[in-house]
Amino acid sequence: MRTLVFGVGGSLTALATPFRDTLVDWEAASNLAERQIDRGTAALIVCGSTGEAAALTLPEYARLVHAVVEAASGRVPVIAGCTVSSTATTVELGREAASAGADALLCAAPPYVKPTQQGIVAHIRAIAHATDIPVVLYDVPSRSGVAINDDTVARLRDAELIIGLKDATADLSRPTRLRARCGDAFMQWSGDDATAPAYRAMGGIGCISVTANVVPALCALMHRAWDNGDLGRFATLRDLLDPLHAALFKESNPIPVKAALASLGLCTDEMRLPLTRASLATHERLLAVMQPVVLAEEHAARQQLFASAN
Repeated sequence: MRTLVFGVGGSLTALATPFRDTLVDWEAASNLAERQIDRGTAALIVCGSTGEAAALTLPEYARLVHAVVEAASGRVPVIAGCTVSSTATTVELGREAASAGADALLCAAPPYVKPTQQGIVAHIRAIAHATDIPVVLYDVPSRSGVAINDDTVARLRDAELIIGLKDATADLSRPTRLRARCGDAFMQWSGDDATAPAYRAMGGIGCISVTANVVPALCALMHRAWDNGDLGRFATLRDLLDPLHAALFKESNPIPVKAALASLGLCTDEMRLPLTRASLATHERLLAVMQPVVLAEEHAARQQLFASAN
């Protein structure tokens, strides 16, 4: 198995998948990935729930992973979402992602079928043994319908089947518990933007973020402030971003984030059914909170580009 030879901390982005006239907008997808890297994002997650993976065909999935890998060009890791209800189909996705150049897979418990903890272990084992790239476990009971308990996480870690956890449970006591059981090298990312700052304080190394689609530079700077011990700046950015986090989850993700990206001219707000475009109320809420955040984002992005050039 290939391993991630670094701790990928800070702001990682769960990329939205842009559509145009019912098809994947390949140019916009590459541009979104490039924007993320330019603005300090530490890794890209493609074809996750934010990327409407359930609505993609297998050829679209494979091509999208390849497109983001190509855009990244080795500058940041690319992690491919790899979750469907069938283990056999998930294995097929994992092999496609590995062939397309993904650095790791992000795997949740199979949705809808509600497996037991033993079934989750067997599912992850099958994926890990079928591919040569690392697996990041994703605990998201709101989508999968079943939670992954600490014993299962530790069991998978002890068997060297996973290298880390994306935790979307908002259980802020969990990072400390899992560090005690799985060690400091086990990577733990928040999967919940609203509680990500507190997650860092409890021992997490970063966030796999929806909000970073819209304001990648600010999200990266917030985590960098924490890493540098600049708690004043960290708190300022935390408070600036909080209203945007709330607005981006006013409807099911990724409906609001697509609307936000469209308002910035980065892609259309087109969704694939059963998801639909954002409501007027969501648009109004985004309009009310985005202006000051976007102004700060553009300032931060200019600083980032200046620092990179020097």
